[in-house]
Amino acid sequence: MELLFWIIGFSLIGGLLSVILASSFLLLSERARNVAVPHLVSFAIGALLGASFLGLIPHALEHEVHVDAHDIGLTLLLGLLSFFVLEKLVLWRHCHHDHCDAHLPEETTSAHSHSHGHANKGQAAGTLILVGDTIHNFVDGILIAAAFMTDLHLGIVTSLAIAAHEIPQELGDFVILLHSGFKRSKALYYNILSSLGTVVGALLAYFALSDMQHLLPYILIVAASSFIYIAVADLIPGLHAKVKPSETLQQIVLIAAGTIFIFIAHSTLH
Repeated sequence: MELLFWIIGFSLIGGLLSVILASSFLLLSERARNVAVPHLVSFAIGALLGASFLGLIPHALEHEVHVDAHDIGLTLLLGLLSFFVLEKLVLWRHCHHDHCDAHLPEETTSAHSHSHGHANKGQAAGTLILVGDTIHNFVDGILIAAAFMTDLHLGIVTSLAIAAHEIPQELGDFVILLHSGFKRSKALYYNILSSLGTVVGALLAYFALSDMQHLLPYILIVAASSFIYIAVADLIPGLHAKVKPSETLQQIVLIAAGTIFIFIAHSTLH
C-alpha cells in the first residue's frame, strides 16, 4: 500500500505540478518566456537522456526477471520506431494538419501568428492539444508506475525526468490554447483535468502489472525509448535554430546539468 501512495504522489508531481509550474510562466512577459523556455528545454534533454541511460535501461537489464539483452535491444528499437509512426499519425505530439505546434518550444513564440492564420480552426486545434495531452499523460502514468514497481529510487528519478520535460511542453500548450480562443482560467482548468490522466494511467498500471512482473523490464525499455525519442527527435532539433557559440555553450552546459541532476538524484537515493 505504501508503494501505491508513492506512485500516486509522484504521478501528481509528473502531471499536475508540471501544469501549475508551466502556468506560472505565463505571468512572465513574452520576452522573458522566450529566454526561459530554451533553457528549460536544454535541461529537460539532459534529464530525459540521463534517466534513460543511467536509470531505466540498466534497471531493465538488471531486473530480477531474467531478460535477454537482444530482446531488450529489439524492444528499444521497436519503441523508437513506434513513437516515430505515432507522431506521423498525429497521436503523440499534438500535430495539427501540416504544422506541429506542441513539443517544439521555440514555436511557442509564433503560436499567435499560426493561430491567427487559422482562426476558424482554433478551437479544433485546442481540443486536439487536450486530447493528445491526456493520452500522453496516461502513458506517462504507466511508465511511472512501472518504474516504481521495479525500484523506488528509479520511480522517483523517472518522475523527475517526466516533470522536467512536461514543464516546457505544457507552457507551449498553454500558449496555443490561449491563442485558440480559450480563456486563461479555462485553459488552466482543462490542462489540470488532462494532467490527471497521469494518475489514472499509474493506477491502472499498478493493478494490472502486479501479476505481470515479467513485463516490467520491457515497459522500462519502452519508457527509455519514449524519453530518447522525445529528446532526440522533438527537443534537440529546436536547439539547432540557435547557432551562436555562446548559445551553443549554454545548451551544452544545461544539457550536462540535466544529466548530472539525474545522476546525483539516482546516486543519492541509492
